[in-house]
Parts: sequence; structure tokens; C-alpha cells
Amino acid sequence: MVLKLYVVSDGPPSLSVRQALALLEVPCQQVDVDFGAGDHMTDEYALMNPQKEIPVLDDDGFFLSESNAILQYICDKYSPGTPLYPQDPKIRAVVNHRLCFNLSTYYANISAYTMAPIFFDYERTPLGLKKVHIALDVFNTYLSRAGTTHAAADHLTIADFPLINSTMTLEAIDFDFSKYEKVSTWYEDFKKDYPELWKISADAMKEIKHFAANPPDLTHMDHPIHPIRKVKK
Repeated sequence: MVLKLYVVSDGPPSLSVRQALALLEVPCQQVDVDFGAGDHMTDEYALMNPQKEIPVLDDDGFFLSESNAILQYICDKYSPGTPLYPQDPKIRAVVNHRLCFNLSTYYANISAYTMAPIFFDYERTPLGLKKVHIALDVFNTYLSRAGTTHAAADHLTIADFPLINSTMTLEAIDFDFSKYEKVSTWYEDFKKDYPELWKISADAMKEIKHFAANPPDLTHMDHPIHPIRKVKK
């Protein structure tokens, strides 16, 4: 049975898994989840993922959510030994660290500033901006101290994908992060060195830019966590 991946077209976690599948050439059926229609909020979707978040991987009835776990699973099952998820304990530990850092700090703080105000009733505040700069500064420090060409090693790993897509949302709202030289160089090198993988991110960035200019009406959605922005008539 071919893998199924339930994705949202502009969601950084979905993009990261798509990039890994593309690079590893793992056959996969992509199932687009209509976020605006609330497809992920249904009881049927909750059977796959009680968190009602996207993406979800369906491997012949084995459902796996959380993009970090999906990235690790894909590598271990479908391409064991791939440099994308190195076997060396120390290098793998750094990869795992960068994945955790993105989830806990980098994407958490950046998306709250870039994505949440587009889709939900959140504002871009001075505190939110400060958290973005802290996240960028920490990542810049990691890159500087490691001295590697990529996020976790001197070659591409699954750690690069989530961090690239988090950073992409900054570009989507025209946020200037050029003063973080290591981050900026790493980001631009990814575009140049992996054009086919970057295209996945670039297409999503166009969507984010569109939604930023034309915020979607989600007032029909009963979201348990995020407050829905009331659309001005």
C-alpha cells in the first residue's frame, strides 16, 4: 500500500515532510486537507490524530502525527542509513536537537508572529517581535559555533527542512533577518543548492503572502485552541 500524507498546502510542518519524501523518492499519495473548511476538525480526522493537527502519515493503517516523528520514521523505515538522518550517535543527536529546537522555540516563536495573526485573532506585539529576534539569535549562535554548512552537519539532514520552512514564513511577511548573517547565508544557500526542494517552500510562500493580503474568514470554524478573528463587515 502506498503511503498517504495528509497535508495543508502552506503549512511548514507539511512542507518539511513533503521535502523529505521527495528527496528520498518515497512513493506517497498526498491528501490535501482544506484548512479553511475545517477538514482537520472533524471526528473522522480525529481518528487519525486526536490533536487535529496537520500533517498525518498513514502507513497502511499506522497513523503518525507530529512532523518530527514522521521525518524520523520515513528515514528509518524507507531509507535506513540515509545521510538525511545519520546513524552516528553524536551527529544524530545534533539533528534531533535542531528538530526539538525548531519545535519548542524557533517555529513556536516565529509562527506566533508570522502565521497566527494571518489566520486567527492574534496581534504582532513588541513581545512577540522580541521572541522572534531571540529565536533567530540563538539559531545564529548554533550555526556559528558548529561551523557547519547546514543546520546540523556539513550536509543536508532532516533538521534543515523544518528550520527552512519556519524561516520562510519570515520572508513571506517581508521580515528582514539579514543581520543574522549565519542564518541568512544558510537560508539563501538552501535556495541555491536545492532548487527543487526550495520550490515546495516557495509555492507555499506565495500562498502565505496571498492570505496575508487577504485574510481568510474562519468564523465558521469552532477551533478549541486558537481564537477566531471576527471579520469586519
